[in-house]
Amino acid sequence: MPTVQPESCRNSVAALIRWLTVISVGLASIARAQVAADIVHTPHNLSTSGTGTTRAQSETRICIFCHTPHNATPLTPLWNKELQPQIYSVYTSSTLKADPIPQPTGPTKLCLSCHDGTIAMGSVLNPVGGIVMAGGDTLPSDSLSNFGLDLSAHHPVSFPYNNALPNPELAATPPADLVFGTNDEVHCTTCHDPHDDTNGKFLSKDNRYSALCTTCHEMAGWAGSAHATSTASVVGILPRPPKTWPTYTQLNEWGCEVCHTPHFAPTAEHLLNFTSLPPEPFSCIGGGCHSSDPPAPHASTGPAPGIGSLPPAVGAGPDIASQTRKRSAHRELPGLMALRSTRSGKRSALSGVTCIDCHNPHLTSQTTAEAPVASGMLQGVEGVDRNGLDVTTVRYQYELCFKCHGDESTDLDFVPRVLPDTDKRRAFDPSNPSYHPVIAMGKNLNIPSIPSNLEPSMSPSALMYCTTCHSDDEGGSNGPHGSSYAPILKERYETADNTPESLESYALCYRCHDRSNILASTSFRTRTMRTTPSGGGHGGHITAGSPCSACHDPHGISDWGMPGADGQSGTGSHTHLVNFDTTIVSPRAGAQYPVFTDTGTFSGSCTLVCHGVDHDNASYP
Repeated sequence: MPTVQPESCRNSVAALIRWLTVISVGLASIARAQVAADIVHTPHNLSTSGTGTTRAQSETRICIFCHTPHNATPLTPLWNKELQPQIYSVYTSSTLKADPIPQPTGPTKLCLSCHDGTIAMGSVLNPVGGIVMAGGDTLPSDSLSNFGLDLSAHHPVSFPYNNALPNPELAATPPADLVFGTNDEVHCTTCHDPHDDTNGKFLSKDNRYSALCTTCHEMAGWAGSAHATSTASVVGILPRPPKTWPTYTQLNEWGCEVCHTPHFAPTAEHLLNFTSLPPEPFSCIGGGCHSSDPPAPHASTGPAPGIGSLPPAVGAGPDIASQTRKRSAHRELPGLMALRSTRSGKRSALSGVTCIDCHNPHLTSQTTAEAPVASGMLQGVEGVDRNGLDVTTVRYQYELCFKCHGDESTDLDFVPRVLPDTDKRRAFDPSNPSYHPVIAMGKNLNIPSIPSNLEPSMSPSALMYCTTCHSDDEGGSNGPHGSSYAPILKERYETADNTPESLESYALCYRCHDRSNILASTSFRTRTMRTTPSGGGHGGHITAGSPCSACHDPHGISDWGMPGADGQSGTGSHTHLVNFDTTIVSPRAGAQYPVFTDTGTFSGSCTLVCHGVDHDNASYP
């Protein structure tokens, strides 16, 4: 038999229920009031209390411009506008993994009812006849809030998030702290909360340090990259006009938006946040970034230190733009935009290179390394290994260089050789009779001219980078961006015959090889019987006007194109980087090639004609 509750207990329970109900209603009212309070002080307040240039003459209600409790359209949430059919130009990109972007739908379509500029702000269903506006019926045509019908330079919307998967640069599932539409569709409301402007521009999250961007866009290594961590000043560089917001002053605060923008991208492909000064379509060096050039004329005022211009505690950065304008340079050419793979769209004689052929802006860092290991500046870049195989991320610096300068290279020989070869991957092959130690330690460790007084720490067993010789002159940077000395040489290197010997003429060679030792003919000794005008040896030849390049090929020598093995092809030994310049050294009468024969340590013989002197098995020392 059930227990009968006393009347006092039943009254207490009823009171508790009423109290909880009041509390619940009160909390809901507070929440609604909070939303209303948030909207009051935002551009979405189009009532008379609004502060924008576009607002009503007499309407005091705020929500009515978007919502109505009665006679609304079938669109949720109780939409107060009759949407007109429009055809939009939508975003496309070579890197977009999602299906082709459809016409705007759902919440995006609702946002565009104001933001495409085709429907008057006061054109609502309720009240009948609309709302009379002051200061213009639509958003100004030059407003960054007026997108028009061209959405091709805006972040893609109205597509299911999962359509872009699998993608190593996206979160594996739609992030829980963002709002997605039906079927997890990405909409304007995924990044913008139309009722809350706390974070500015109605952003769903504060995007300082790219916190909003990286909620979806996850890139391994980005957090430690140079663009994500640099405290370089961007005052006078960012924001790029016509934008005026945000006003972050440091590079790392801007993060992704240093290079990308979700709206009105000047270069729609990749949503790039910049165009270059002519003639390049876009560029990292186009003014105000990796350049001392000033930003475009319409840019914001203030000092323009250039990226590269890091705080004194970090050190000044390089002016890459000036380097690429030099006589010999890796230059961008008009029309180059897409990142090329190692096997599709390889460099041609008429193409050129872009910054992203050598640098991954999402992963590049200031991490240093020793030869031949690639430094942090080359992280995440494709290349070709010593065996000619593609690698997705270079491990060694030479793998990046081989991407363009190996195999089907379109390079030209600056010096015509007995054994010509523009394939630098073959030239540095450790199976060659000689080579500069880029891939492996050199075969000859008895080099008296090393070290030099300019590089006292160098040893004959040390490895070197391609950029040991090919790099910006005048200390522009540690990379091969440009030089006054072709082909992008760090220092002067004369190859013309009859060049007067000097420290300056062969500065590149004398950087590592001690000049006094070379002139003393320590390794290539003078002949016992001085029957040649020069007296022989290194010192005699070079002071007589023979450049280093007359005898030595600076990369390495492979007899890949000759019959037989080395020594049987009739071209000589090719040790000590000997591969004669055929415009200076010629074969003796009746011979096919000028020949050097290695006969042991610091000894050999030459059978050739040089400067009119017939060398008939002329031996040294």
